[in-house]
Amino acid sequence: MMSPQALLAHYDNGRLWGQGSGLDVAAAYQGALAVRRLREQRGEVPRGYKIGFTNRSIWPRYQVFAPIWGTVWDNTLQFCDGNATLDLNGTCQPRLEPEVVFGLRATPPANATLEQLFDSLDWVAPGFEVVQSHLPDWKFTAGDTVADGGLHARLLVGCRIPAREVAGSAPELEQQLTAAAVSLRREGHEVEQGQGANVLEGPLHALHYFLQALRQCPGAPDLQAGDVVTTGTWTDAWPVQPGQTWTAWFDAPLSPLGVQLR
Repeated sequence: MMSPQALLAHYDNGRLWGQGSGLDVAAAYQGALAVRRLREQRGEVPRGYKIGFTNRSIWPRYQVFAPIWGTVWDNTLQFCDGNATLDLNGTCQPRLEPEVVFGLRATPPANATLEQLFDSLDWVAPGFEVVQSHLPDWKFTAGDTVADGGLHARLLVGCRIPAREVAGSAPELEQQLTAAAVSLRREGHEVEQGQGANVLEGPLHALHYFLQALRQCPGAPDLQAGDVVTTGTWTDAWPVQPGQTWTAWFDAPLSPLGVQLR
């Protein structure tokens, strides 16, 4: 069983673990929160959260059968106007995922409904999350993925649109996002299609699920105004390497997002 200090060392050097974490999911969240405190002590700033494994279609492939979450950091988060360069240095077996990202304008109320959650949103945007695994060949338990920072490595956020310009209500927003599709392309060639409906019952439902799970986790900091939350991949997670160019062509209301990896 690895200590928080050992887990952090692996995040820093990008090296594989020698063995699994040995933690169940509940204990793994406490370990991840301990790593979070270590990162804060050395000056890193939490900027929100990622939700993983919301796409049920990939559960059998990875043998993880419920969503997980992890922290997004100031040094793992990047904004752009639709095209950017992203550094993979220090990542371990990185893979790329096209996702929808939400920005919060306020902390959602206790026992928030979907409509109250919608009222707490500031913006919605396309995103690329670079995920990573410190276990060989992406073979892990659910507890391992939580202890491994929710598999988070990088988050690139594209053009942000005020939520109220996209939709006037929670059902309208969810209808638009679940109906939207994405074409994920490498060097201009499509590798997979996906859609917002792959993410639980939709990205806003994924955010609602996450909020409940976050508030049930002892010691987990609540969502705050200004936080970003990326809600899970619309496709499988695709292996990436420096030198590649990837593009996600999302349907409206989301805009395309391109990234050059280095």
